Amino acid sequence: MYLHRTYRNFNENQRLIPFQVAIKETDLYIKARTQLKNRAYNLVGTFRNQIEEYIQANPRFKESLTPLPFDKFAPPIVKEMLKASSQAGVGPMASVAGAIAEWVGKSLLNYSPEIIIENGGDIFAHTSESIVIELFAGTSPLSQRIGIRLLSSDMPLGICTSSGTVGPSLSFGNADAVTVISSSTPLADAVATSIGNMIKTESDFCLGFKTAESISQVKGVIIIRGEKMGVWGDLELCKLTG
Repeated sequence: MYLHRTYRNFNENQRLIPFQVAIKETDLYIKARTQLKNRAYNLVGTFRNQIEEYIQANPRFKESLTPLPFDKFAPPIVKEMLKASSQAGVGPMASVAGAIAEWVGKSLLNYSPEIIIENGGDIFAHTSESIVIELFAGTSPLSQRIGIRLLSSDMPLGICTSSGTVGPSLSFGNADAVTVISSSTPLADAVATSIGNMIKTESDFCLGFKTAESISQVKGVIIIRGEKMGVWGDLELCKLTG
């Protein structure tokens, strides 16, 4: 768990109402047009239960670090995780935070036309105006100095970050941040993990970008390691101050 949730800063959309929902390892920071905490809590419980029950019947789903065969009998959220992990070449649990953020977010769109959900550094966003997402990269001097401007016309979007130096998530690399933007939040989460595992030095940036380019739903990637940053894709970056 991060010591300070300073990365929970969306620099625009102050008109939206913020609230938090936490169940076990899932800790969502949500912004919506109206207070939807109870609905969000129930949705988190529902989707977590589906995943947990599937794990009880299929323990490899939790343990595997490589893709598993697709299961047509699995719950829909589990199917999305299996699909995302297969495309990214990682285990299905690498997409769990993004999957929960997206499934809760899309369900809440029935009650609010705008939703932003952050789950452990992974974001689902659907807004009527452009927003800026601040990049958190631990002790890198670039941390919280760079933002990604996301257009409403491109949404919904998933914006997911993997780090080898920040937080509890498993990573075999040592990038301060690998941020992936995709139309699928579970896929963005899985691909961020996959690329994050590759990044040992700056010379690995190109390998990460080639991986992203091979997956059609990936819109862009940002890699930060120390003072170095690499960017691939159709992204608008902006410098943050203060």
